[in-house]
Amino acid sequence: GDFAGNLGGGKTFFGLDAVADVYIGFEYGITNNLQVMIGRSTVGQIGETQLKYAILHQTNDDSSPLGITLLAGEGIRPYGNFASFGDRMSYIGEAIFSRKFSSAFSLEVLPIYVQDNQPIPNVAGNEQGFFSLSGAARLKVTKHMSLIADYEHPFSNFRTGVNGFEDPIGFGAEFETGGHVFTLNVTNAKGVSQVNSLSNSVYSYGRGQFRLGFTISRMFDFSPKKEDKKW
Repeated sequence: GDFAGNLGGGKTFFGLDAVADVYIGFEYGITNNLQVMIGRSTVGQIGETQLKYAILHQTNDDSSPLGITLLAGEGIRPYGNFASFGDRMSYIGEAIFSRKFSSAFSLEVLPIYVQDNQPIPNVAGNEQGFFSLSGAARLKVTKHMSLIADYEHPFSNFRTGVNGFEDPIGFGAEFETGGHVFTLNVTNAKGVSQVNSLSNSVYSYGRGQFRLGFTISRMFDFSPKKEDKKW
Protein backbone atom coordinates (compact mmCIF):
# COMPACT_ATOMS: atom_id res chain seq x y z
CA GLY A 1 0.00 0.00 0.00
CA ASP A 2 0.91 3.68 -0.07
CA PHE A 3 3.95 4.52 2.04
CA ALA A 4 2.74 8.07 2.73
CA GLY A 5 -0.15 10.35 1.77
CA ASN A 6 -3.78 10.05 2.86
CA LEU A 7 -3.78 6.24 2.75
CA GLY A 8 -0.29 5.68 4.14
CA GLY A 9 1.66 6.50 7.24
CA GLY A 10 1.51 4.85 10.64
CA LYS A 11 -2.12 3.76 10.41
CA THR A 12 -1.22 1.23 7.68
CA PHE A 13 2.34 0.68 9.00
CA PHE A 14 3.57 2.61 5.97
CA GLY A 15 1.69 0.41 3.52
CA LEU A 16 2.64 -2.99 4.92
CA ASP A 17 -0.89 -3.55 6.27
CA ALA A 18 -2.38 -2.97 2.80
CA VAL A 19 -0.69 -5.38 0.42
CA ALA A 20 -1.29 -4.11 -3.14
CA ASP A 21 -0.24 -7.14 -5.18
CA VAL A 22 1.17 -10.62 -4.73
CA TYR A 23 2.60 -12.30 -7.82
CA ILE A 24 3.67 -15.95 -7.85
CA GLY A 25 5.51 -17.11 -10.95
CA PHE A 26 7.27 -20.24 -12.16
CA GLU A 27 9.77 -20.12 -15.03
CA TYR A 28 11.25 -23.16 -16.74
CA GLY A 29 14.14 -23.15 -19.16
CA ILE A 30 13.41 -25.75 -21.83
CA THR A 31 16.73 -24.97 -23.51
CA ASN A 32 19.44 -22.35 -22.99
CA ASN A 33 17.47 -20.03 -25.28
CA LEU A 34 13.82 -20.96 -24.68
CA GLN A 35 11.87 -20.34 -21.48
CA VAL A 36 8.22 -20.70 -20.50
CA MET A 37 6.53 -18.97 -17.56
CA ILE A 38 3.23 -19.18 -15.71
CA GLY A 39 2.18 -16.67 -13.08
CA ARG A 40 -0.75 -15.24 -11.17
CA SER A 41 -1.28 -11.71 -9.89
CA THR A 42 -3.60 -10.45 -7.16
CA VAL A 43 -4.46 -7.34 -9.21
CA GLY A 44 -7.36 -8.34 -11.45
CA GLN A 45 -6.76 -12.01 -10.47
CA ILE A 46 -4.91 -12.24 -13.78
CA GLY A 47 -3.27 -15.53 -14.70
CA GLU A 48 -0.45 -15.31 -17.25
CA THR A 49 1.55 -17.54 -19.53
CA GLN A 50 4.66 -16.31 -21.34
CA LEU A 51 7.16 -17.61 -23.83
CA LYS A 52 10.64 -16.08 -23.99
CA TYR A 53 13.26 -16.82 -26.66
CA ALA A 54 16.81 -15.46 -26.87
CA ILE A 55 17.72 -14.87 -30.50
CA LEU A 56 21.10 -13.25 -29.87
CA HIS A 57 23.64 -13.31 -27.04
CA GLN A 58 26.26 -10.70 -26.26
CA THR A 59 29.79 -12.02 -26.74
CA ASN A 60 32.97 -11.24 -24.83
CA ASP A 61 34.77 -10.02 -27.96
CA ASP A 62 31.85 -7.68 -28.86
CA SER A 63 31.32 -9.40 -32.20
CA SER A 64 27.75 -9.39 -30.90
CA PRO A 65 27.48 -6.25 -28.73
CA LEU A 66 23.85 -6.86 -27.68
CA GLY A 67 21.65 -9.58 -26.35
CA ILE A 68 18.19 -9.70 -27.94
CA THR A 69 15.30 -11.67 -26.46
CA LEU A 70 11.68 -11.84 -27.63
CA LEU A 71 8.78 -12.31 -25.24
CA ALA A 72 5.13 -13.09 -25.97
CA GLY A 73 2.46 -13.59 -23.34
CA GLU A 74 -1.23 -13.70 -22.63
CA GLY A 75 -3.27 -13.09 -19.52
CA ILE A 76 -6.79 -14.04 -18.54
CA ARG A 77 -9.05 -12.65 -15.82
CA PRO A 78 -11.27 -15.60 -14.83
CA TYR A 79 -13.41 -13.58 -12.39
CA GLY A 80 -15.47 -10.43 -12.75
CA ASN A 81 -18.14 -9.32 -15.17
CA PHE A 82 -17.19 -9.35 -18.87
CA ALA A 83 -19.41 -9.26 -21.95
CA SER A 84 -17.58 -12.20 -23.54
CA PHE A 85 -14.76 -14.64 -22.86
CA GLY A 86 -12.52 -12.75 -25.29
CA ASP A 87 -12.89 -9.58 -23.20
CA ARG A 88 -11.11 -11.36 -20.35
CA MET A 89 -7.91 -11.66 -22.38
CA SER A 90 -4.84 -9.41 -22.50
CA TYR A 91 -1.71 -9.88 -24.61
CA ILE A 92 1.82 -8.56 -24.42
CA GLY A 93 4.73 -8.69 -26.83
CA GLU A 94 8.17 -7.20 -26.31
CA ALA A 95 11.74 -7.20 -27.50
CA ILE A 96 14.43 -7.01 -24.82
CA PHE A 97 17.68 -5.35 -25.94
CA SER A 98 20.35 -5.81 -23.28
CA ARG A 99 24.01 -4.98 -22.93
CA LYS A 100 26.52 -5.58 -20.18
CA PHE A 101 28.83 -2.57 -20.45
CA SER A 102 31.20 -3.80 -17.75
CA SER A 103 31.33 -6.35 -14.97
CA ALA A 104 29.38 -3.85 -12.86
CA PHE A 105 26.86 -2.12 -15.18
CA SER A 106 24.08 -3.57 -17.33
CA LEU A 107 21.26 -1.87 -19.24
CA GLU A 108 18.05 -3.06 -20.91
CA VAL A 109 15.70 -1.25 -23.32
CA LEU A 110 12.31 -2.82 -24.02
CA PRO A 111 9.82 -1.74 -26.70
CA ILE A 112 6.48 -3.28 -25.70
CA TYR A 113 2.98 -3.66 -27.13
CA VAL A 114 0.03 -4.34 -24.82
CA GLN A 115 -3.44 -5.39 -25.99
CA ASP A 116 -6.35 -5.44 -23.51
CA ASN A 117 -9.45 -6.82 -25.24
CA GLN A 118 -11.45 -4.94 -22.64
CA PRO A 119 -9.62 -1.67 -21.92
CA ILE A 120 -8.10 -1.27 -18.45
CA PRO A 121 -9.70 0.74 -16.96
CA ASN A 122 -12.88 0.14 -18.96
CA VAL A 123 -13.89 3.77 -19.54
CA ALA A 124 -14.78 5.80 -22.61
CA GLY A 125 -11.79 6.95 -24.65
CA ASN A 126 -9.34 4.31 -23.43
CA GLU A 127 -7.52 2.33 -26.09
CA GLN A 128 -7.47 -1.44 -26.23
CA GLY A 129 -3.89 -1.50 -27.52
CA PHE A 130 -0.87 0.76 -27.05
CA PHE A 131 2.91 0.81 -27.34
CA SER A 132 5.31 1.43 -24.48
CA LEU A 133 9.04 1.91 -24.01
CA SER A 134 10.75 0.69 -20.86
CA GLY A 135 14.28 0.77 -19.52
CA ALA A 136 16.07 -0.99 -16.67
CA ALA A 137 19.58 -0.62 -15.24
CA ARG A 138 21.66 -2.64 -12.80
CA LEU A 139 24.81 -1.46 -11.01
CA LYS A 140 26.79 -4.06 -9.11
CA VAL A 141 28.13 -2.50 -5.89
CA THR A 142 29.64 -5.57 -4.25
CA LYS A 143 29.98 -9.22 -5.19
CA HIS A 144 26.54 -10.00 -3.77
CA MET A 145 24.68 -6.68 -3.88
CA SER A 146 23.43 -4.50 -6.77
CA LEU A 147 21.37 -1.34 -7.24
CA ILE A 148 18.56 -1.45 -9.80
CA ALA A 149 16.18 1.03 -11.42
CA ASP A 150 13.41 0.80 -14.02
CA TYR A 151 11.09 3.16 -15.90
CA GLU A 152 8.08 2.57 -18.17
CA HIS A 153 6.37 5.05 -20.48
CA PRO A 154 3.13 4.13 -22.32
CA PHE A 155 2.61 5.98 -25.62
CA SER A 156 -1.12 6.47 -25.21
CA ASN A 157 -3.48 9.32 -25.94
CA PHE A 158 -5.50 8.29 -22.89
CA ARG A 159 -2.81 7.42 -20.32
CA THR A 160 -1.65 10.99 -19.72
CA GLY A 161 -1.15 13.21 -16.71
CA VAL A 162 -4.28 15.15 -17.63
CA ASN A 163 -6.30 11.94 -17.13
CA GLY A 164 -4.52 11.16 -13.86
CA PHE A 165 -2.01 8.57 -15.09
CA GLU A 166 1.62 8.32 -14.04
CA ASP A 167 4.63 6.56 -15.57
CA PRO A 168 5.79 3.63 -13.42
CA ILE A 169 9.22 4.26 -11.86
CA GLY A 170 11.08 1.96 -9.49
CA PHE A 171 14.33 1.95 -7.52
CA GLY A 172 15.77 -0.86 -5.49
CA ALA A 173 18.54 -3.19 -4.43
CA GLU A 174 19.05 -6.91 -4.90
CA PHE A 175 21.02 -9.26 -2.69
CA GLU A 176 22.41 -12.64 -3.69
CA THR A 177 22.70 -15.17 -0.87
CA GLY A 178 23.99 -18.16 -2.82
CA GLY A 179 20.70 -19.96 -3.46
CA HIS A 180 18.27 -17.04 -3.38
CA VAL A 181 18.07 -13.52 -4.79
CA PHE A 182 16.21 -11.00 -2.62
CA THR A 183 15.02 -7.72 -4.15
CA LEU A 184 13.78 -4.69 -2.23
CA ASN A 185 12.33 -1.83 -4.24
CA VAL A 186 10.26 1.34 -4.04
CA THR A 187 7.78 2.03 -6.84
CA ASN A 188 4.65 4.01 -7.61
CA ALA A 189 3.15 1.06 -9.55
CA LYS A 190 0.73 -1.27 -7.75
CA GLY A 191 0.78 -4.13 -10.24
CA VAL A 192 3.74 -6.50 -10.57
CA SER A 193 2.50 -7.80 -13.93
CA GLN A 194 3.57 -5.58 -16.83
CA VAL A 195 0.05 -5.77 -18.26
CA ASN A 196 -1.30 -4.21 -15.06
CA SER A 197 1.48 -1.68 -14.46
CA LEU A 198 1.48 -0.40 -18.05
CA SER A 199 -2.30 -0.37 -18.45
CA ASN A 200 -3.32 1.36 -15.25
CA SER A 201 -0.73 3.22 -13.15
CA VAL A 202 -2.30 6.28 -11.51
CA TYR A 203 -0.15 6.65 -8.40
CA SER A 204 2.25 9.53 -7.81
CA TYR A 205 5.44 9.89 -5.79
CA GLY A 206 4.47 13.52 -5.20
CA ARG A 207 1.29 12.45 -3.37
CA GLY A 208 3.12 9.86 -1.28
CA GLN A 209 1.62 7.04 -3.35
CA PHE A 210 4.72 4.88 -3.55
CA ARG A 211 5.17 1.52 -1.93
CA LEU A 212 7.75 -0.98 -0.77
CA GLY A 213 8.14 -4.13 -2.83
CA PHE A 214 9.81 -7.40 -1.98
CA THR A 215 10.74 -10.25 -4.31
CA ILE A 216 12.43 -13.54 -3.65
CA SER A 217 13.74 -15.71 -6.49
CA ARG A 218 15.10 -19.22 -6.29
CA MET A 219 16.72 -21.24 -9.07
CA PHE A 220 16.33 -25.02 -9.21
CA ASP A 221 18.28 -27.41 -11.39
CA PHE A 222 16.27 -30.44 -12.50
CA SER A 223 19.00 -31.95 -14.67
CA PRO A 224 20.48 -35.22 -13.40
CA LYS A 225 23.83 -34.94 -11.69
CA LYS A 226 26.68 -37.15 -12.80
CA GLU A 227 28.48 -38.73 -9.90
CA ASP A 228 32.24 -39.11 -10.00
CA LYS A 229 33.36 -42.69 -10.06
CA LYS A 230 35.39 -43.78 -7.12
CA TRP A 231 38.13 -46.31 -7.71
